[in-house]
Amino acid sequence: MINFIWLVPLLPLIGFLLLSFGSRKFSEGVSALIGCGSILGSFIITVVTFVSFLSGDHAAVKVDCFDWISAGVINISFSFLIDSLSLMMMMIITGIGFLIHLYSSSYMHGDEGFTRYFSYLNLFIVSMLLLVMGSNYVVMFAGWEGVGLCSYLLIGFWFKNDPYNDAAKKAFIMNRIGDLGFLMGLALIFKTFGTFDYQEIFSAAPNLINPSTESIVIIAITLLLFIGATGKSAQIPLYTWLPDAMAGPTPVSALIHAATMVTAGIYMIIRSNVLYTMAPTTLAVITGIGIATAIFAATIGLVQNDIKKVLAYSTVSQLGYMFFALGLGAYNTAFFHVMTHAFFKALMFLGAGSVIHAMSGEQDMRLMGGLRKKLPITFITFLIGTLAIAGIPPFAGFFSKDEILAVAYAQSPILWGLGLLGAMFTTFYMFRLVFLTFFGDFRGTSDQAHHLHESPWKMTVPLMILAALSTFGGFLGVPEVLGGTNWIKSFLGSVINYEHGHVAHHLDHATEYNLMAASVGVALVMIVIAWVVYGVKKQVPARNEAEFNAPTKLLYNKYFIDELYDILFVKPFYFLSKLTHSIIENKIIDGIVNAIGWIVGFGSQALRVLQNGSVSFYLFLMVIGTTLLLTLVTYFIKN
Repeated sequence: MINFIWLVPLLPLIGFLLLSFGSRKFSEGVSALIGCGSILGSFIITVVTFVSFLSGDHAAVKVDCFDWISAGVINISFSFLIDSLSLMMMMIITGIGFLIHLYSSSYMHGDEGFTRYFSYLNLFIVSMLLLVMGSNYVVMFAGWEGVGLCSYLLIGFWFKNDPYNDAAKKAFIMNRIGDLGFLMGLALIFKTFGTFDYQEIFSAAPNLINPSTESIVIIAITLLLFIGATGKSAQIPLYTWLPDAMAGPTPVSALIHAATMVTAGIYMIIRSNVLYTMAPTTLAVITGIGIATAIFAATIGLVQNDIKKVLAYSTVSQLGYMFFALGLGAYNTAFFHVMTHAFFKALMFLGAGSVIHAMSGEQDMRLMGGLRKKLPITFITFLIGTLAIAGIPPFAGFFSKDEILAVAYAQSPILWGLGLLGAMFTTFYMFRLVFLTFFGDFRGTSDQAHHLHESPWKMTVPLMILAALSTFGGFLGVPEVLGGTNWIKSFLGSVINYEHGHVAHHLDHATEYNLMAASVGVALVMIVIAWVVYGVKKQVPARNEAEFNAPTKLLYNKYFIDELYDILFVKPFYFLSKLTHSIIENKIIDGIVNAIGWIVGFGSQALRVLQNGSVSFYLFLMVIGTTLLLTLVTYFIKN
């Protein structure tokens, strides 16, 4: 099947083209069939390839499609690298992508842009597949930019709403800031190694640069690439676009925030683990940014009342955990959390969509309550996702989160304590969401109460599948202390440079048991506190911001970071643009253009005097002109 791997991105590309050119002709059923069918076909091919890969020797295979760019010393082929890492990402992208497509076929029913929506989704999947399948950084960057474009289109899908357009532009611009760093990193890579090909770079790096001493060049390359990752994967300081991305349809939030776009930065660093291992300084920066983002975003999530905003800040926080693991050198652990997070976060976003669908578009949790009786499947599946993200065994999040905390403890108990603090906040705000949404008395309108109902099967089936994955997905990485084997670690062994980069955490079993007990114990305490506050006492957050105390107001307004960015960057750029418009544009550029026009007008006014229609005057000028010409000719002949 490896010879047909090019069909994986080609099928959704064909789907995109068909949906784009037939947007005014296709019915919803045909559009959904094309959109879902193309992704399902890619998923089937990926599964078959994955199975054949498992039965083989796990050797990476490079599939050349065609020569892409050839200019001077630059020769770049459009080719794919199929190995354990790319296959795992392909499985996640196409598998969860298909479930989101199926869910969308019901969620978007009746929308005037139904076909256009599916065309964007298909193009998004194509771009993400190129990003993870490419065998060199240029193909990765093509997919990287394609994902950024599609996110802009999907976030601003309902473009008649100006705030949604603003959110789309914000995502696009902030990603471009990160992408500038990525491009500079690529330029430095080519200058250093003379190629963009992964295999050539990673094999040459230890020989070209002494791995025992830290190279300034490698630090520069890895930091520049990391700047790109902070944009795509929403880390401090380029994280503010992701919560605003909630402007798009809810399935889009699941696609962007769970399995695809936001994991691009993590994938890029894992793919480049050889380079990052040679740059401990960069890893230290990643560790600091990761844990700071994890805690910072988690504190904001404590007081948000929009169900999608809570999940958005949860995503930012969980991405921080992944970068935290990357900075510690535990690349396979970071990928393990990427996988489990894809399961439970996609589940929760789609579950939130089911709630919003039942509530006729309402997203404020203060106007919900008691929905578990009306939406039993949504409630049970959402609860499973919440237990997974809280790290309650045996759900998927327990295993990946525990592994991150164990690696952190092995390096520094302080890092472990910070990681545990973020996990504590996560558990509280997620169960706050559950109790406000599904427990207590219904707080919506009588019309909403009358229309409450469980979602159709096209929405509930994806929820049940993702709930199963959130329950059992963690068993792919059961630690040795619990009698298991970490399959993720062994499967990714051919990609991750264990000799130089993997940070093994050699803890005795008693310590690991204590760490697990502390993690689970803190989570249970947070669940009980959330239950007492929002379940027993049935407290509902105030709707008037004037009633908030100072800490709540600070967190509710997200530390006023958007306002700070507005003061530091947006307003100065607006001022600069007005200044350049009034001085450079109006006075200099327009002045030059107007001066040329005035000169031409003045000259024409002077010359038009000669065109007076008098024949005798014209004969007089001819005599004068002839006399001058003869005089000049005579002068030049004599000299």
